[in-house]
Amino acid sequence: MLDYASIPNLPTMFFDQAARWGDTPFLWAKSDGRWRPTSWAQTAARVAKLAHGLKQVGVKPGDRVMLVAENRPEWMITDLAIMAIGAVAVPAYTTNTVENHIHVMRDSGAKLAVCSTAQLAKPLMEAATRVGVETVVVMEWPGPVPQGMRIYGWEDLLGMGKDQEAATVEAAAEQARGLKRDSMAAIIYTSGTGGVPTGVMLSHGNMLCNVMGADDFLRTLPGLDDGTEVFLSFLPLSHSYEHTVGQFVPISIGAQVYYAEGLDKLAQNIIETQPTIMTAVPRLYETMRGKILRGAEKVGGTKEKLLLKAIELGSKRYEDPASLTLIEKVQDFFLDLLVRRKVKARFGGRLKAFVSGGGPLNYDVGLFFVSLGLRVLQGYGQTEAAPVVSVNRVEINDLRTVGPALKGVDVKIAEDGEILVRGELVMLGYWNQPDRTAETIKDGWLHTGDIGEMDDLGRIRITDRKKDIIVNSGGDNISPQRVEGILSLQQEIAQVMVYGDKQSHLVALIVPDADWVREWRTANGKKGTGWSDLMEDDDLRKAIRAAVDLANKDLNPIEKVRKFALADEAFSVENSMLTPSMKIRRHVIRDQYADRLNALYGKG
Repeated sequence: MLDYASIPNLPTMFFDQAARWGDTPFLWAKSDGRWRPTSWAQTAARVAKLAHGLKQVGVKPGDRVMLVAENRPEWMITDLAIMAIGAVAVPAYTTNTVENHIHVMRDSGAKLAVCSTAQLAKPLMEAATRVGVETVVVMEWPGPVPQGMRIYGWEDLLGMGKDQEAATVEAAAEQARGLKRDSMAAIIYTSGTGGVPTGVMLSHGNMLCNVMGADDFLRTLPGLDDGTEVFLSFLPLSHSYEHTVGQFVPISIGAQVYYAEGLDKLAQNIIETQPTIMTAVPRLYETMRGKILRGAEKVGGTKEKLLLKAIELGSKRYEDPASLTLIEKVQDFFLDLLVRRKVKARFGGRLKAFVSGGGPLNYDVGLFFVSLGLRVLQGYGQTEAAPVVSVNRVEINDLRTVGPALKGVDVKIAEDGEILVRGELVMLGYWNQPDRTAETIKDGWLHTGDIGEMDDLGRIRITDRKKDIIVNSGGDNISPQRVEGILSLQQEIAQVMVYGDKQSHLVALIVPDADWVREWRTANGKKGTGWSDLMEDDDLRKAIRAAVDLANKDLNPIEKVRKFALADEAFSVENSMLTPSMKIRRHVIRDQYADRLNALYGKG
C-alpha cells in the first residue's frame, strides 16, 4: 500500500507507479476486434508529450480545459496531462447538448476543449463558437470546422514543439512534483436531480484522500494483489464516481483498466476481460437482474427451477445461515455447482466484488446477486466528497447499509438526521458560488443533504434526501426512493416516479419494461411495438395494475400507490429526465407530466 500522506498530487502518484510497473500492460481498448494494451511506460510517455503539447498551444497553470470523450485510454492520458501542468480538468458528459456545453464552458471559463469523435465534436464546436472558445483538440478529425476556430489533432500535440527534450517523462514528472496537494485538480459538474449543473472544485488532496480510503477498503477483498487486479471501465469518466474510483484507484494499486465498448456490449466485454473489480450504479444491477430472471423464465423447466431455488436458499443463507436445514445445506452445495458457477462465469469468473454507488441499491436487488454467489458491496458518496464517503467491508457487509466511513473520513448524524462529513475529501467549494459553499460546508463539516442513521459498527443507513422526502397531507414523511425501488422490482416496470407531496395518498408515473411489453403484446395478440398506442388499453393497464398491487403488499399503508399513469417514453439522459448516473430528475418529470399526475387526484 502506498504512503498516501507523502504523495503531493495525482500526476506524481501516476508517474511513480508508471516507473514501478514499466512495460506491464495498463490500459486496454478494443480495435479491429482485438483488445490491445498500452503499457504503463507508454502511457507515461504520452502523458508527458501531451502535457508539453498543451503548453505549446497556450495552456497555463490554473487554466480550465474541458474534456469531452467516451471512456478510452486517451481520456486518462488527457486528464493526467492537464493536471500535470497545473491546469484544471473540466470533464463534460458525452450526452451534453449544445446548451449544456455552453453552460459548462461559460461557467468554468474554459480556455480550450479536448474532444474525441466527430459526432461529439459537432455540438462542442457549435457551443465553443457561441462562447468564444477558439481552440479545440480532436482525437478524430471532425469534418468542417467553424471559421476562426483553431483545430489541433490530439496525436499532433504529442509531437508539438521544437524543444522535445522538455517532453520527457522525467521533465513532466519533475514539473508535476511541484504541484501542491491542496491545489485545484478538476471541476466536476454535477448534473443534479434539480437545477442547473454546478461546478464542484476538487483538489489533488480531495481525491488522494478518497484513493487512500478505497485502497484500504480493497485490502479486505480476498486475494487482492497489487499489479494483478482488472477493472472494466464503463460508467462515464466525467462522473466523479468513475473519475476517482475507475481511474485513480486502479493507478494506486497497479491495476489494469479495460475500457468497455459501450453498455450494449457490456455483457460480452465482461466475459472477454474477466474483471476482478466492477463499479456500477444501482440501475445497472436492476437491469441485469431483470435480464437474468426473464432469460430463466423463457427457458423454463428445470433450469428456471434451479435458478429460483438457488436464489431462495442463497437469500436464506445470507439472512439467517442457522435456519438452513441439513437437506437445504446439501441442496445449496449442489446449486453452487449447477447454477452459481455458471452465473459467475457470465461475469468473467474472477470477480471479487461488485461495488455499488451513485444512488441507493434496493435491498432485494443486492440480495439477488449475493444469493447467486456474487459479492455486492454498497457504498455512498457525492461529488462534493470526491466522491466516496463510505463502503461496506467484506467482514461486516450489510446490504441494508452503505458501510462505515472510509479511512481518513469522519461522519456524524446531525440532530435533524442529516449526514455530515469531515476530512480531506471535502471539496474546495462550488466554483464561483461562495455563498452556496458557505451554506454547504460549516465548521469543516460537509452538509450532505442526505438523511440517515448509524449502527453500532459505524455503518451508515441512508433513509432519504432532505429535498426528496414526500410529506403527505397527514404530515407523514415518505421516502420516494424506497417506494420506487420496490415497484421497480416487478418485471412489468422499468422505471417509476412516485408523487404525492401534500396529498392524501401516493400516485405513480410508470415506464413499462420494453422487453416485457414486447412479450406481452405477442402473448395477447396486440400488434405493433412499444406502449405508446396502448396508453388506454384496459388489458395492459390491468397487467400493470396487478404488478403495482403486488408491490403494494411490501409497502406500509401510507406508502401504497393508489393510482398510476403511464409515461410517454422512458426516462433518459437525452430527454433530461435522468442524470448521467441514472438518477431520476424529479422536477423535470413533474413539470413534463404535471397534468397527468394531477389528473390522478381529480385535478386539472
